[in-house]
Amino acid sequence: MKKPVCAVVGVGPGNGAAIARRFHAQGYAVALLARSTELTSALAKELDGARAYVCDVAEEASIVKAFATLTSELGPVEVLVYNAGSGVWGTIEDISAKDFEQSFRVNTLGAFVTAKQVIGPMKQAGKGSMIFIGATASRRGNVKTAAFAPAKAAQRSLAESMARYLWPAGIHVAVVIVDGVVDLPRTRKMMPDKPDSFFVSPTELAESVWQLTQQKRSVWSFEVEARPFGETW
Repeated sequence: MKKPVCAVVGVGPGNGAAIARRFHAQGYAVALLARSTELTSALAKELDGARAYVCDVAEEASIVKAFATLTSELGPVEVLVYNAGSGVWGTIEDISAKDFEQSFRVNTLGAFVTAKQVIGPMKQAGKGSMIFIGATASRRGNVKTAAFAPAKAAQRSLAESMARYLWPAGIHVAVVIVDGVVDLPRTRKMMPDKPDSFFVSPTELAESVWQLTQQKRSVWSFEVEARPFGETW
């Protein structure tokens, strides 16, 4: 019997890898998409049946090619997790128009093009999940998020529009607002005095993502917040 397919877009050493591991543990064939296969190739060897694909979410052609390949090799995507979300940090005076555009390409245009690759098969199957990993910046613009916040806000609005359109077709579209610092080697190095409870655990975030895809249709959530209890909000 062929495994259901989960495509994780934007696989890094933190949330992306943890989400991939969680869905693999549930019997999914996991497609690992990132700009480079340096990390994802090693992860694919660790997760039986997983495959790594090069995908630059800032480029439409790269997304289309990656999804055409993974669909032919693994089958139609049942769960899409869009975890790509890099940002350029700076005030309106610091950032360039190129920085601003790049943030939109990664966070919003990439999400738009990626979703379009899986909607058709999901509608045909009458089921599917699309989870977008968002950020608190989608709700407020701060001094140095002049590029990141507008792009994340647009991503959230896109997801909400998709949810209203696709929920009746059986496709669960949702956003996870991550409010906190993700536990990574580099963030630990930057904040050596912070306790474990300060950080967002990638493993525990992945569990929340998995549970979101398991919700019954009569109680679907659109937006879920994920923050450590000590985070100021």
